[in-house]
Amino acid sequence: MSSRDFAHLHLHTEYSLLDGMGRIDEYMKLASDYGMKHVGISDHGVMYGAIDWYRAAKAHDLHPIIGVEAYLAQGSMHKRERGSYHLLLLAENQTGYQNLLKLSSKASLEGFYYRPRIDLELLGELNEGIIATSACLGGPVANNFLEGNDPEAVRQAEALRDIFGPDRFFLEIQEHGIPGQTETNKKLVQLAKSLELPLVASNDVHYVHQEDAGPQELLVCIQTNTSINDPKRMKMDSDQLYFKSASEMWSLFEELPEALENTVRIAERCNVEMEFGRLHLPDPGIPDGVSPHEHLMNECWKGLQQRYPEITEEVRQRLTYELDVIEQTGFSSYMLIVRDFSDFARERKIPFGVRGSAAASIVLYSLGITDIEPLANRLVFERFLNLERREMPDIDMDFADNRRGEVIDYVAKKYGHDHVAQIITFGTMGAKAVVRDVGRAMGWAYGDVDRIARTIPSQLNMSLDRALQESSDLRQQYESDQDARELIDTAKRLEGISRHAGTHAAGVVISNSPLIEHLPLQRAARDQDGALPTTQFTMETVADIGLLKMDFLGLANLTILGEAVEVIRERHGVEIDPKHLPEDDKPTFDMLSNGETFGVFQLESAGMRRYIRELRPETIAELAAMVALYRPGPMQHIPTYCRAKHGEEPIRYPHEDLAEVLDETYGVIVYQDQVLLIAQKFAGYTLGEADIMRKAMGKKIAEKMAAERQTFISGAVEKGYTAEDAENIFRLIEPFAGYAFNKAHAVCYGTISYQTAYLKANYPAEYMSAVLRMAPSHPSGAAQRVAAAVAECSKLGLPVLQPDINKSGVTFNVEELDDGATGIRFGLSIIKNCGTAAVQAIVDARETLPSKEFSSFQEFCDTVDWSLVNKRTVESLIKSGAFDNLGERAALLSVLEQAIHAAQSRQKAAQRGQTDLFASLGDAAPTLELTIPDVPPVPESTMLQWEKEHLGLYLSSHPLRGYADRIRDGGFVQVAELSEDIEGQHIDIIGLVSSVRKITTKSNKTMAIIELEDMTGSIEVVFFPNSYEEAQEHLEIDNPIRVNAKLEKRNDSLQLVSQSVSALDLSEPEEPEPIRFNEVLVNLPVSHDVDADVDLMRRLRNVLQEFPGEDRLMLKLPNNGHDVVLRSSLRIDWCRDVELALAELLGENSVRVEERVEHQQAPPRMALSA
Repeated sequence: MSSRDFAHLHLHTEYSLLDGMGRIDEYMKLASDYGMKHVGISDHGVMYGAIDWYRAAKAHDLHPIIGVEAYLAQGSMHKRERGSYHLLLLAENQTGYQNLLKLSSKASLEGFYYRPRIDLELLGELNEGIIATSACLGGPVANNFLEGNDPEAVRQAEALRDIFGPDRFFLEIQEHGIPGQTETNKKLVQLAKSLELPLVASNDVHYVHQEDAGPQELLVCIQTNTSINDPKRMKMDSDQLYFKSASEMWSLFEELPEALENTVRIAERCNVEMEFGRLHLPDPGIPDGVSPHEHLMNECWKGLQQRYPEITEEVRQRLTYELDVIEQTGFSSYMLIVRDFSDFARERKIPFGVRGSAAASIVLYSLGITDIEPLANRLVFERFLNLERREMPDIDMDFADNRRGEVIDYVAKKYGHDHVAQIITFGTMGAKAVVRDVGRAMGWAYGDVDRIARTIPSQLNMSLDRALQESSDLRQQYESDQDARELIDTAKRLEGISRHAGTHAAGVVISNSPLIEHLPLQRAARDQDGALPTTQFTMETVADIGLLKMDFLGLANLTILGEAVEVIRERHGVEIDPKHLPEDDKPTFDMLSNGETFGVFQLESAGMRRYIRELRPETIAELAAMVALYRPGPMQHIPTYCRAKHGEEPIRYPHEDLAEVLDETYGVIVYQDQVLLIAQKFAGYTLGEADIMRKAMGKKIAEKMAAERQTFISGAVEKGYTAEDAENIFRLIEPFAGYAFNKAHAVCYGTISYQTAYLKANYPAEYMSAVLRMAPSHPSGAAQRVAAAVAECSKLGLPVLQPDINKSGVTFNVEELDDGATGIRFGLSIIKNCGTAAVQAIVDARETLPSKEFSSFQEFCDTVDWSLVNKRTVESLIKSGAFDNLGERAALLSVLEQAIHAAQSRQKAAQRGQTDLFASLGDAAPTLELTIPDVPPVPESTMLQWEKEHLGLYLSSHPLRGYADRIRDGGFVQVAELSEDIEGQHIDIIGLVSSVRKITTKSNKTMAIIELEDMTGSIEVVFFPNSYEEAQEHLEIDNPIRVNAKLEKRNDSLQLVSQSVSALDLSEPEEPEPIRFNEVLVNLPVSHDVDADVDLMRRLRNVLQEFPGEDRLMLKLPNNGHDVVLRSSLRIDWCRDVELALAELLGENSVRVEERVEHQQAPPRMALSA
């Protein structure tokens, strides 16, 4: 040890999500530059970065120390008390590291209350191999000294000394210029002498450089939802929390050399060795007396006989080869584990499939894991697994998303709940989000930040540096506006920092021993009863330490397939297996060739419809190719592919010897597999070597690319090709390696595309009912998806029937009509305000009746259980038309409250036994007949408005129906007629305004994007500032308008750009105009910090006051276990700007907006005087 060495032991990375800003690589580079030998990590309460820290340190030839700054409960970790101290814990050896894993896990799983907490009792059990220090001013010793509670400080120090012993417990001193710290240090030094405890000096590192103090303050503001101007915000009161050099630390504590030298002594005592590459696979259930590989071989050869009526030599050789590779790479147990839960899914009839390169394996095909035959589809096994790249291959599984949980539950029960967990993922600050976050934290007005953020392109992996290159608007603001430059430069410093932890959508880890022996665990992001815990390590790290990670993905289209198959079985008694459909079904390919791809997996978008029409597919292979090509990059080759298929242009091969590789794709390189085969054919690569070349090309690493180029050319010359030909071929395949598609994945998805298309073409009613059932989980939202699906049903000649209290089920069902035709009946649970539990209670009550129908509204009220059904649900059912066969909507609404009250009274009386008196006299209990008054029916316009509000669409009629002749005869275009074929043309269209989104441009002008709806569908119409100024009076929800517009294509979707607009008068003159407004319900969080809550209310009011209007505002607050809704007198103008502002202030999903209509009484007619 040099006389003035120093080791940082107390250090926070970006994984201290509240306030850590330091990136691991930056710390390592600076430590190397300073000539340090040891670096320690100690994030707040978690070990997220432990493995990354270890590997980065080793890569920089530094010695890593793994630790955590734990939260120590002031009492028991099991009590719900907020107070906690900080305590630094460092792993001295392997036992200490194992105990850190357990402490970190138990802190979250058992001790979480606002923070993951441990206590002295747990430390007493799990302290072996751990060195502890008393930490910062928030520690149990320093904090009590700071607060003047010296006896408690001494007691805490003695308690920790007794747990760890005097050789493993150090009193920690720091100096950051924080008030009270110098005086506290003096007391710590004195205590060290009196208790004979060693001292250790540290810097409470939260960022890399001193100039990062400002951005770090903003980061804290972002994470605590405050601004830099807030005097009550959480702040550090120091700019000294940076990675100081040894000389800086010695200048601070030169009078205490022992405390500085102890940093290196501790570091040298801490020696933890991480193990990578060794697999910890669980036992899938291997029979006694055989090895996993022997069992795998037996099962594969047995399965092969079932898969192939005739086992050819090619099949035999392929299986033998794959089994040999699997044995050499040691993944036999892995295959059997996947086979086990695949068998479970098949037995339970859970639709599933493999995605990705795993479908290229005949081993998986023979085991029944995949149904894609690899030889017939010319799939390359080496893309999945090869000897040159000995990595655990990914076998990613798709399951019907409504049954994915069953498979995870099965795995947890089979291997043990402590052997299975979900996997963590970290949300980072992207380019656009970090600008918004930093702007808010800097106290900028929302509109000012928004003007800058909107100029950042919305593309995947967009960075601020790239945005400055690609966006001239952003660059102009950056160069001309000093404030904008400061905002963007600060945002660049925080860009990419981890902001929050979540749960990976699909990742599951399985181990042969309790996971807590391998990694730290924590509560799931949404901690629900029975939920599996989440790892503190990411998916990549989980794999690196040898644990089995699986992607259990939920795929909605598999759910649709499963639902459709079940409906077909119920209606026709036919068991359809989507995996064994005829592959040459003419109706299916005719439907696809016509572009009728709504509801068809992967083929729904407008651009894909156009290309499918051009392709006129005839095989699943062609669908797979289209799935692979329809992406940025290869999309440019689709026209060539289609024209070559139809003989409209000759098939061209880059070299005649590559014809056999490219013949199936008409000379176009479509798949990664083809890149591998070209390298094998042309340059003598093994397929494993070719896969390594492909990965190098994809990563675009210049040195590796140059080496591969030379290898390729040399190999080609050895095979007799010219260097020029070799150079041309290499140049051709180079870009394709980066964006070409994995063929096995394309075939898997092309197969599902065909399966969904087949059921739609051959069983349209059953399939569309399944599509409608899945509407609530569609990304576009339930209402929009239902409306689109109903429009598709109309094209297919399938009537969608309005909800009926006596015929509708919980969800959509196929129904035979009186004329023998088939329709789809609207499900009750899709109606607004009608939850599944309430609807199920209604259906169950109906089934108890002898006739299985409600004969009257009164019988309905008397039969349903009013503890499960409420007035709002029934009101919505009435307004949607579900009770039309039992009475007029207006009449039923007029007696609804009376009917419910009477029914509830009778049910309560029956429960109390009051009806027994009549029964003993031989009489039935008296029932008061409900008298339904004769009231005027609701006007059609009101009924349609109710339907739109509760069903999401006009079902029984349409406000434009009376203008159908005018639309047809006037030459107006309808939405369904718009296509890419007339892109660029000007058209006239009549429709209703169904939504309006206003946008403020950078020049502070207003433009709008509206949704225009007619009887055939809906489309976006853009009003740029000039046209918006002229049109704004007409752009009200439900207004009928006539628009002259230009049809354009943007982001793969058609939209109209308005040139002019005029109003249509479709109202009934006798009816007063209803008042339409938005009802905005804001969910307000309530914490234990009254000042913070009051401040949040103040900022909410300030935001809302910037948007005055006529929309109603309500506030929802939790109060003693119940929610209280308060109606505010403040009226606002609900728009996109308000939505974004509230999302930033309160978080996503904190606001619910519903359109409301108030119907006024018609004014009395005035008589004309003579």
